[in-house]
Amino acid sequence: MWIYGEATFGPTLGPMLTERRPDRPSRARVRQRAQRGVYDRAAIDAILDEGLVCHVGFVAGGHPVVIPMAYARDEDSLFLHGAPGSRLLRTLADGAPVVVTVTLLDGLVLARSTFHHSMNYRSVVAFGRARLVENADARAAALSTLVEHLVPGRSAVARGPSPSELAATAVIRVTIEEASAKVRTGPPVDDPADHVLDVWAGVIPLAVRTGAPLPAPDLIAEPEAPVAWPAGLDVGQRGGTGRSAAGRSEEGEDAASE
Repeated sequence: MWIYGEATFGPTLGPMLTERRPDRPSRARVRQRAQRGVYDRAAIDAILDEGLVCHVGFVAGGHPVVIPMAYARDEDSLFLHGAPGSRLLRTLADGAPVVVTVTLLDGLVLARSTFHHSMNYRSVVAFGRARLVENADARAAALSTLVEHLVPGRSAVARGPSPSELAATAVIRVTIEEASAKVRTGPPVDDPADHVLDVWAGVIPLAVRTGAPLPAPDLIAEPEAPVAWPAGLDVGQRGGTGRSAAGRSEEGEDAASE
């Protein structure tokens, strides 16, 4: 079962309210700016499905380590991959605890005072356990999931991994135990006394968008560029996932910077 804050979800069930246990606090509960916490599974999944890069935190040799990586979600798990001899893969292979974060930046929030400047964002923090995917067929399927997360439809046209390439690639499945999202939207919230200041305030929207595809110089023909990534596409549109408007108002929220 995957725990989203104070709600528990099974693979085919909706949220079921759970009793608060002060002796078992949720690691994923949002504490700072708690009103921004989101525990809805669909919202969490949407952020994970839109992101391209995650940051993986773990302890190796008694020291904290955080590494940016490509990833893909598969129901209640996240797939990571890399060289079998890498520190991350060696550390996580035997069920080590891990935290994975994904952040989507939607806008810069400019207030009349520097104190109230902020950012509009959607983020997920997920805690879980990592295990090595040992079966070759399962590993190949996981790598296909990773490719499809980045470029939908790519696995149907590109050559899959050879046996030697598959042997040279380790895959980790992170089973998510707890997760939550944190979201900030809307305009700045200035102190009323600052409203008379002649200073521009508002939101500068930000998005990751594609440029024109750059063909490799050694192409033997002119095959079509990936249809999942036409020029000018917002990454949130590549797989049909939604993207919040950077300037959408959020009624009643204290949006001061943290």
